[in-house]
Amino acid sequence: MSQGPESQTQTQTTKSTVPASIRITADSRPPHRGRAITLGVAAAVVLLLGAGTAFAIALAGGEQRTTTALAAGTPAAQLRLGYFGNVTHAPALVGVQKDLIANTLKDAGTGSLATQVFNAGPAAIEALNAGAIDAAYVGPNPAVNSFVQSHGESVSVIAGAAAGGAQLVVKAGITRPEQLKGAVLATPQLGGTQDVALRAYLAGHGITTRPNGGGDATINPTDNAQTLKLFTDGRLDGAWLPEPWASRLVLQAGAHVLADEKDLWDGSGTGKPGLFPTTVLLVNKTFAAEHPQTVEALLRGHVAAIDWLNHATPAEKAAAVNAGLKAASGGELPADVLERSLQSVTFTADPLAGAFPKLLADGVAAGVTKTADLHGLFDLRALNKVLTAAGEPGARSAGLGEEQP
Repeated sequence: MSQGPESQTQTQTTKSTVPASIRITADSRPPHRGRAITLGVAAAVVLLLGAGTAFAIALAGGEQRTTTALAAGTPAAQLRLGYFGNVTHAPALVGVQKDLIANTLKDAGTGSLATQVFNAGPAAIEALNAGAIDAAYVGPNPAVNSFVQSHGESVSVIAGAAAGGAQLVVKAGITRPEQLKGAVLATPQLGGTQDVALRAYLAGHGITTRPNGGGDATINPTDNAQTLKLFTDGRLDGAWLPEPWASRLVLQAGAHVLADEKDLWDGSGTGKPGLFPTTVLLVNKTFAAEHPQTVEALLRGHVAAIDWLNHATPAEKAAAVNAGLKAASGGELPADVLERSLQSVTFTADPLAGAFPKLLADGVAAGVTKTADLHGLFDLRALNKVLTAAGEPGARSAGLGEEQP
């Protein structure tokens, strides 16, 4: 991938360390990428439960963007995209690594792609709402949280990216969910998709948890790499993790699967048993209104990445995903870990909108979001325009937003 000064489309990548609050300095406003982003549990609680905070941040971010934004309806000078170094974010990994997204942006008149790598959804959402990025690959629950807290003003889900690929893995000797009472468990971040799934699973087996700690089991929001180390050291009883981290604990640390999340979805709302949304593509609403051509171009690159993943040979897919992981996080995966991870993930542009009412209900029950009307969460018009042009069936919003091109 050419990134020399002569290249019209340049991709800049930075990594989020995801520790304690977000700070965007005056000299780091768009189009430059030198942002100091730090998040912690206290900030996450504010993000998840402070109903007005995220909206206020979104407004502030909108004010920042006006200093560089072009007129409404024109391509943006730059698209700032967030994603994770996870296998469940392979459409982003491949789309960035193979220049599929950068090239479609260039064709639509957007000069450059800048990327930011995150560890978990709430951190990416806070950056998105603050105007530090324009679009992000995130889990569905952080997307729902942002939408709810901003009263539908902050973000839109514009496509799906991945389904499946999340498991509860535990140490030897734990063979029944009832044995998790008193256990110390981990998830990537408070209020993230795996965090909500774990809390809902435990509640379904009569085990209470609390967002701020306590209850019948303790759930510690933990960086994925640290989770692997803590589990290896015997300081964790288990974790609910996305790929490749579930596979890493199984193959590298002796964990075994207590619950595969695909077995908990019977197809209600989606008509697709075993499939549940793991990663969706989210866009800042203000950015989308100002730069619809750029959003459509992003979606063309996104759909091209998914198509590539679904038609590549296993060896090609593994090599491309590993190259994307190395660029995003500095390391590649062993062949057995990558093979196991890819087997459990389905790459699809369908966001599986019918699953979102359950995701919201689980978040409410877990105490990390508020009940709300999700109508307006989805805007699939540009996606369906792209899919129709490619001869593929359109995605449906399940009555929760726009879908007709």
